[in-house]
Formats: sequence, structure tokens, C-alpha cells
Amino acid sequence: MDQPMRMKNNGQISIVLNSQKRNSLAKEIVETPVAPKAIPPEHAALKEIEDELGQLVGMEEMKRMIKEIYAWLYVNKKRDEIGLKTGKQALHMMFKGNPGTGKTTVARLIGKLFLKMNVLSKGHLIEAERADLVGEYIGHTAQKTRDLIKKAMGGILFIDEAYSLGRGGEKDFGKEAIDTLVKHMEDKQHDFILILAGYSREMEYFLSLNPGLHSRFPLVIDFPDYSIDQLMEIGNRMLVEREYNLSHEAEKKLRDHLYWLKSSLTPNSFSNGRYIRNVIEKSIRTQAMRLLMLNNFDRHDLVTIRSNDLVFEED
Repeated sequence: MDQPMRMKNNGQISIVLNSQKRNSLAKEIVETPVAPKAIPPEHAALKEIEDELGQLVGMEEMKRMIKEIYAWLYVNKKRDEIGLKTGKQALHMMFKGNPGTGKTTVARLIGKLFLKMNVLSKGHLIEAERADLVGEYIGHTAQKTRDLIKKAMGGILFIDEAYSLGRGGEKDFGKEAIDTLVKHMEDKQHDFILILAGYSREMEYFLSLNPGLHSRFPLVIDFPDYSIDQLMEIGNRMLVEREYNLSHEAEKKLRDHLYWLKSSLTPNSFSNGRYIRNVIEKSIRTQAMRLLMLNNFDRHDLVTIRSNDLVFEED
């Protein structure tokens, strides 16, 4: 062995190839075809969900969490097959983040994954807010909440702005809804999944309202605000899907507007992805009106969104 060896500080040995052999080795590596790793058929569910997750901008923590949940469920299944203990973990979740950060979209994807893995029998999503749970008189709230849970059996009950259930204090019927949810989370914890969503700070306060609430949510996922680049990517993906594109001036105008908006508004009042979707949809309608008035339907004009097609409500 004629290559010089160097000893690193940690005791590991590093072999240094001379340049001629290094170059020939590199050439061999480049020219050697590498067979792609095939996804085993039993992981088709994960592959399908990964493909859908790949369409979402950002959300790295959430994507990692979903893969961890999948791995845990799959390994538990393998343990069960050979007679090892498999503890059933509650899969109730809490999503924390500002509006328009993709919480509802992710909840639907989780329902699809859990259906494919036989964790849920239906995988459907029931969306609810305070008005759907809180009644007008004593006993009414518990019944409304039970009815919603019944509809969610085999799927997911997704409660947005869940912290609003605790805003009225001790005498408010929202507390009755919380108590009913806690009871059914325990009694039917493997028959449905409860996902509570809302602003980060408000959700922390909400958890303090019932001593048994915090421990019943083993999975907490943060949905950070989108960066300017991510918002632009969301907009561009929407346009490409619809066979449009932004002119150079329009792209600059939109980016400058987003910078101004994010510096002017509080995080809670900016609707993130929802905002950019509304802007793009509005620009497509404005462009259509402009072309109609000009009676100009050239292909280039039909696919191009110009700066004057971007109309912002804040202007």
C-alpha cells in the first residue's frame, strides 16, 4: 500500500491517494452506473404521501414528523408480527402557527396516510370551529361536541382556532366543550384523531386550561411563517400549473410588495400562503379583463401576467 497515511487528532486514519490514482478512481466512480433504489411495495403509502408533501413549499419539520410517525407505525406492525410488545400510542396532534401556513392541507394528508396504513377506517376530515362545538345553554355544548366526534369516527376532527374555546372564562360554555373533548380523547383515543390548531402563544395558554390536556397531545408540529422566497415559489407554482408566468416587472412588483407587507403587518394578521393565492387568482382575472378590452389574444400575452395585472387590496 503506497498511499501516504495521515493520522487525525481523533485517532481516525485518513488515506490520501496520489493525484493520478485519485483521478482514475474518480473516473471509475463517475462511469459506474448506480441502480436506483426501488421503493418496496409495502411502502407505497409513504411514497404517495411523500410525493404530495413534495408539492408543499417549506414545512420541513412537519415532513420529518410525518415520516417518523410512518416509521413508528410500520415498525410496530413488524414487532406485532413476531410477537413483540407494541404499545398503542395516541396520535392526537397540535398544529401551531399563523393563518395560511398549510395546517388544514397537512391534516388532510395525514388522514390519507393513516387510512392507507389502517390506523383510521375512513381517513376523512371534519373541520370545526368554536361555533360548531359551543351551545347556547347548559348541556347543549356537550351534545354538539359529541355529535361532531361521532361524525369524525374513523377519521380526523380538526378544530381551528381551538384556543377560542377557552376565551370566556369559567362560566363560558367553551370549557364544557374542552372537558367533553378530553373525555372522548381518552375513551375513544384509537377510534379518531383530534387535531387542534391555532396561533402558537394562544395554544400554549389553551393547554393550561385543563390539567389533562397537555399530556394528550404527544405530537406538536410548528408551522412557521413563509419567507419571501417561499411565498414567491408558491405563487410561481400556481402560475406554472395554470400555464401563466410573471413578467420581470411583475415579479419585482410582487416581491417588493411582499417585503413591504411583511414589515408592516403583525405575523398574526398576515395570511401567508392564502394571501399569495388570492393575489395570483386576482391577477389572472385582471389580466383577462385587460386582454378582453384590448381585444388582443396573442399566445405570449395570454400566458403573461404584467405588473399592472397585480392589484393589491392594501394599495
